[in-house]
Amino acid sequence: MAIRVFLVDDHEVVRRGLASLIDVESDIEVVGEAGGVADALARIPAVQPQVVILDVRLPDGDGIELCREIKTKSPEIGCLMLTSFSDDEALFSAILAGAAGYLLKQIRSSDLIDGIRRVHNGESLLDPAVTARVLQRLRSPEPEDDLLSKLSPQERKILNFIAEGMTNREIANEMFLAEKTVKNYVSNMLSKLGMGHRSEAAAYAARLSERKRLKDHD
Repeated sequence: MAIRVFLVDDHEVVRRGLASLIDVESDIEVVGEAGGVADALARIPAVQPQVVILDVRLPDGDGIELCREIKTKSPEIGCLMLTSFSDDEALFSAILAGAAGYLLKQIRSSDLIDGIRRVHNGESLLDPAVTARVLQRLRSPEPEDDLLSKLSPQERKILNFIAEGMTNREIANEMFLAEKTVKNYVSNMLSKLGMGHRSEAAAYAARLSERKRLKDHD
């Protein structure tokens, strides 16, 4: 039985290139593809892939949040992040989201094929030293905890909603606020946290949540 792979990248040329690399392998087949988060979530259940290759940055959301959604619904699926950006924060977030690997698009095609097979076999492509640093970072108190004290109760609530992957419109409906009001809250919150993008805020909230879980477990 061939390993069933699903591709998620907003560039059709990239998807075609990946598919052409994979399809020459007798033990791997591409069963579907998508150009964004919503499309992927709609198509993945029907084709039941064993490995999903995701770009980190997608036009309608965040590949790491998509990874978290996939692992929540189908924990048996292996998620392999494939990106052009070497970003420690994204790597950190990918580990928390349950990704089995984080590779740069500059890698050799043979390494990607090997990575697909390894992820399918339940292996991790994440450097153990990196994973250890992540766990240490979660367990150790950091100045970032002080950032939370800068947020109002309303902003903290919105931060939690962002961590759950909710859009401004969904947050507005949940909190009975105008979408523009939520947008202003998000802008102020990001400014207080010293962040430029909501995915950074989501990763920050995930770190705090995971650190609390680890401390409770200890």
